[in-house]
Amino acid sequence: MMITAPNTLSQLQKQMDVIGHNVANVRTNGYKARTTTFTDLLFQQFETGSEAAREVGRLSPNGVRQGVGAKVAQAQVVMTQGSLENTGRALDLALTKEGQFFRVSVQHEAGREIQYTRDGAFYLTTTSENEVMMVTSSGHPILDENNELIVINGQAKEYRVDESGTINVHLENDDQQVFQLGVSQVEKPQFLELKGNNLLGVPTNMGELNVGIEEIVTDLTDDQVSLKQGALEKSNVDAAKEMTDLIGAQRLYQFQARSINMADQMMGLINGIR
Repeated sequence: MMITAPNTLSQLQKQMDVIGHNVANVRTNGYKARTTTFTDLLFQQFETGSEAAREVGRLSPNGVRQGVGAKVAQAQVVMTQGSLENTGRALDLALTKEGQFFRVSVQHEAGREIQYTRDGAFYLTTTSENEVMMVTSSGHPILDENNELIVINGQAKEYRVDESGTINVHLENDDQQVFQLGVSQVEKPQFLELKGNNLLGVPTNMGELNVGIEEIVTDLTDDQVSLKQGALEKSNVDAAKEMTDLIGAQRLYQFQARSINMADQMMGLINGIR
């Protein structure tokens, strides 16, 4: 009990951290909830039967299998579609198919990295006197189908985005510029990790896993993309379910903590008898 309970307590704390993160992002656009699954740690076999017991036809299994607790096996992203909220804003875009993500460029000291988001609340930032670039709410550039920055030259008066992700920019001088949004399909969401600012990314070091980036995400063509202009996808977190899971995790945590106290009392009793 002194081994099993502390092992399980630390893993239950991880589950409560995941639940707390979900609850904190109930109102975050495009946020995908995460769910935890547990697996047993190693078991040990203790022989308790005797040859005499087996000779008389003992039916109960020989030996006791003693475990050492449980651990969080995985905190997987739940890819279900969130509800859509109409905003009427031209640069608010909502993906309407599960597993599709906008590609975002994030600059690090080591270079540029492509990350992924479902948050389609886009903005424009000035790059020069007559140029603006499409960015996320955190200022990260949005990428097109060729993983290039979306830079608009001239004064735009209207933005139209069709269901396939094609952006038609109508300028004040009646010219038109066309861009195709870069969208990827996530094939194996369990390999993605949280990068902050409502972004997901592929781990830089996959370790011993024989999985390549091309097996985790696939770049889509315009006929595979499905989105809606003037709307945003809300978080898919179910607040009622998360609170229920939190209460259950807290009860399990209390039970494991109580078992440590009980084990201490039992050991004190044995020492007193000795």
